[in-house]
Amino acid sequence: MRRRSESYSGGVADSDRLYFRQLLSGRDFAAGDMFATQMRNFAYLIGDRATGDAVVVDPAYAAGDLADTLEADGMRLSGVLVTHHHPDHVGGSMMGFQLKGLAELLERAQVPVHVNTHEALWVSRVTGISLADLTPHEHRDKVTVGAIEIELLHTPGHTPGSQCFLLDGRLVAGDTLFLEGCGRTDFPGGDSEAMYRSLRELAQLPGDPVVFPGHWYSAEPSAPLSEVKRSNYVYRAANLDQWRMLMGS
Repeated sequence: MRRRSESYSGGVADSDRLYFRQLLSGRDFAAGDMFATQMRNFAYLIGDRATGDAVVVDPAYAAGDLADTLEADGMRLSGVLVTHHHPDHVGGSMMGFQLKGLAELLERAQVPVHVNTHEALWVSRVTGISLADLTPHEHRDKVTVGAIEIELLHTPGHTPGSQCFLLDGRLVAGDTLFLEGCGRTDFPGGDSEAMYRSLRELAQLPGDPVVFPGHWYSAEPSAPLSEVKRSNYVYRAANLDQWRMLMGS
């Protein structure tokens, strides 16, 4: 491992290159939007401070605010990462509200939209964005933002193509894993047994990454995976039969 003083790029130390922001809907963006405030979604900005490249994770509300934040921080939009297709994460029609989301962001810049291959059609249908404008990925594909490498983990259960993002000791977990609970599996495309398997796989990740969920449904906005495994009821089931009993499925 390089010491902080040993490697620089463009005047930025390797250890300082990661740009990472967790933003809460209704507070940090989409301020004053009551629906965004009630949904308590997190969006994420991830980038390389040395190159200025950055991606947005799950732009659903006031996507222009997210782009403005990047610009204010001296970063430029180079892509979008999508955890799953639900409108509160990518835009679309939801409970009588029309969220511009991803489509609004692409009006600002035509950039790659990284989705799991099993989610691409769903994202296209919900947002109206053509399949040609989506970049499909398989499990454990990697997306590089400047020199920052992000691993894409396929975690079906909440939706068929849900994915989480692993980078630099952080797990951006979308609606697969919350600090308390997990994503619902009773929506179209949900699969309780697939969720069980996905949660088991996340539990085995090395290095105890910090979990950053897709919604703020807990006291804290993030926590180490080891702590989540100790406190989250979804990890009480020791096998699939216990899981079925726990989830009532």
